[in-house]
Amino acid sequence: MFSPKKGSTIKALPLDGEADSDTTSQGHGEGRGDSPENSGVVVEVEDDYPEGGIRAWLVVFGCWLALFASLGLMNTLAMFHIYLSTNQLVKYDGGTIGCIFSLYTFFSFFLGIYIGPLFDKYGPRWLVFAGTLCLAVSLVLLSISYEYWHFLLAFGILSGLASSLLFTPSVAAVGHFFKRRRGFATGIATSAGSLAGVIFPHMLQSLFGRVGWAWAIRILALICLVVTVVANFLIRARLPPAQGASPHPDARIFTNKAFAWTTLAVFLLEFALFIPLTYISSYALSKGFSQKFSFDILTILNSGSVLGRVLPGYYADKIGPFNANMISVAVTIVACFGVWLPIGGTVPGIIVFAVVFGFTSGSNISLVPVAIGRLCKTQEYGRYYATCYTLVSVAVLIGIPIAGRIVAANNGDYWGLIVTTGVFYVGSLAAFAMAKVSVVGWQPWAIF
Repeated sequence: MFSPKKGSTIKALPLDGEADSDTTSQGHGEGRGDSPENSGVVVEVEDDYPEGGIRAWLVVFGCWLALFASLGLMNTLAMFHIYLSTNQLVKYDGGTIGCIFSLYTFFSFFLGIYIGPLFDKYGPRWLVFAGTLCLAVSLVLLSISYEYWHFLLAFGILSGLASSLLFTPSVAAVGHFFKRRRGFATGIATSAGSLAGVIFPHMLQSLFGRVGWAWAIRILALICLVVTVVANFLIRARLPPAQGASPHPDARIFTNKAFAWTTLAVFLLEFALFIPLTYISSYALSKGFSQKFSFDILTILNSGSVLGRVLPGYYADKIGPFNANMISVAVTIVACFGVWLPIGGTVPGIIVFAVVFGFTSGSNISLVPVAIGRLCKTQEYGRYYATCYTLVSVAVLIGIPIAGRIVAANNGDYWGLIVTTGVFYVGSLAAFAMAKVSVVGWQPWAIF
């Protein structure tokens, strides 16, 4: 919630979102420590967070390596989509091919409903180890795939499982070492996915022409294996499990109104976000740009995302992650309706959109975990974060195929896809605003 000055008095909110008690803040509160095990206000007694130091930054580096592989693949979906649609899966329409990648993103988020609580209960070690093995095996199987169902199983399901096992603990582990600077630290960790989104498309574009699909994917698998093996030795949890922590999900946390509104906001945001990430290259190709430029535009988008992960995280620590998220979503809406829709078919237009969208989408991915962290105790963070993204997984499961069907219904024109993306961002902005209102009331300038 908004950050009070030292010694000020604020209202602490119970689970139902209604203020019922006064609490004196010393600037160290965890926010609304709502807990399904407690019907009253939860006051978390915290030790001092390191906020830095060699151990904390080594954990961030380990998370960076794990996210380089997992989020890196996620930021390369557009290239996989356009390559398969013009090669192995040329006989299938865009929506059908998109099901492979929607299934991948679905499992990346959905499986967190158990991975998050398992992290809270047992820590990250075995989760990250399992993710390392699954990712290596999935990419090797992907390299020898040639039928539609091969890609569905190897990438859609197994790579999705691997990404979830790597992604969820990596984001959660940062919160064990940073609180005041959590936005900045999370931004640094998640910047790995954007950097990989720049490197992987360029690397694969070159390798496809030199060694072909199979060996290009095997080289990608080797890179992912090396970085994730190192991550296994660096990622650690610090805080003990919450009292009575369970490895099972608990839907009662949705009695927290702010969390319920936040989950809706993230649902709408992710529905929209993965549409440009998946279709930006095929959109460029449909506008007459070369295949090389269609690949390059994804690199440009991910380049903008590198800064979008770090800078907004730094400012989010000062103005609040919800405020920073709402600013980012508002800019994205302007980019969709003011740039992509009217002039996206021109070189300047599509480049400007790719840079702006890359920056704002990058900030969304890095800021959402920090925003969720404001609504719970750190020891329950994995559960809250994973529960949110379990519901969000439905959005990414249906969003990419729906976007493909919209393009097909418009005879290959992308205007409907663009409008759909913008409208869902508008809904996300409204839901984020309601999450803030449910905690601080109608105070637009409150830090939250």
